[in-house]
Amino acid sequence: MQLSALPNFIFIVGAPRCGTTTLAGWLKQHPRICFPFVKEPHSFVQHDLRALDAEALQRFIEREYLDRFYADCGDGRDTGVDGSVSYLYVPDMLLPALKLWPNAKFVIAVRDPMTMLPSLHARLRYTGDETIERFADAWAAIPERAAGRRIPSSCLEPRWLRYDEAGRFGTYVEQFVEAFGSDRCFVSLFDDLVADPASHYRRFVAFLGLEPFAGTDFSPKRESMGFRHGWLQRLLKRPPVFARDYLAGKQFRQRARRLNGSATSDDAVTEKIFSVRKKLLRWNRVPLVRSPMPIALQRDIHDRLKGEIAKLGAFLGRDLSHWLDVKEGRLG
Repeated sequence: MQLSALPNFIFIVGAPRCGTTTLAGWLKQHPRICFPFVKEPHSFVQHDLRALDAEALQRFIEREYLDRFYADCGDGRDTGVDGSVSYLYVPDMLLPALKLWPNAKFVIAVRDPMTMLPSLHARLRYTGDETIERFADAWAAIPERAAGRRIPSSCLEPRWLRYDEAGRFGTYVEQFVEAFGSDRCFVSLFDDLVADPASHYRRFVAFLGLEPFAGTDFSPKRESMGFRHGWLQRLLKRPPVFARDYLAGKQFRQRARRLNGSATSDDAVTEKIFSVRKKLLRWNRVPLVRSPMPIALQRDIHDRLKGEIAKLGAFLGRDLSHWLDVKEGRLG
């Protein structure tokens, strides 16, 4: 796909578990939006493009990014969306995007870390990246993981397991806005999204230069789920290398396949494996059981991140004093 086919681009850069899937879902319904094959390509993190000259950068993006993830865009869809939540934490890696789309817009979603971090832990457990069952134990493992220990072999990106870093919103939002400019960045507070989705949507699309789409569905997206057997979940979600072509599903195959101008078709055996995989994932999925967060854990999170939330509130001019409250019976 040529760059000119998508002259506009929107990046929903994170943070994870802060409503990014809901925001992406709203945009996916818009008639001008070209949505990728998978919500989170992570391409600008997986490939360091900063040293490429203009010609090489455009060639790589057209071949390995647009052809891979945006090949099915139809007429009238002139605005691409990339919802990779990893970009917030490495803004420099995304700077090449401005060379390609000088009018690009960036959306940063934030949420009270006291609710966001346990939700992130549950999601990483579900995707097979996290193996520590209790969030309290995963939080306690941060020093070891910072030293490169206790990283599950199934984890695609060890940085995801640094829950303390994931909640440093003041620092990372400030760095991102400094890198790209406040006029390009929309900060979405989860509080606003939940309180009045329709109103938040109107502000959101107005910033992006889009007309509101009357048929937008505002129902919540991506509830956290649990599973019966961790080993089965990891096998199906994060399979060993020799089995990835089959067990990782179609999205992984699209990420990893060689691009030769046409997609390879799946044979009957592969389709059967995909069908069985879906059934196993569905069977293994159960409602998430949430447990009360220990008060000591809440206090540690509060003490570790209170400066970050104060910085974020001052930066946004918003009162976030209710964030990080320590409460009896708070579920993690």
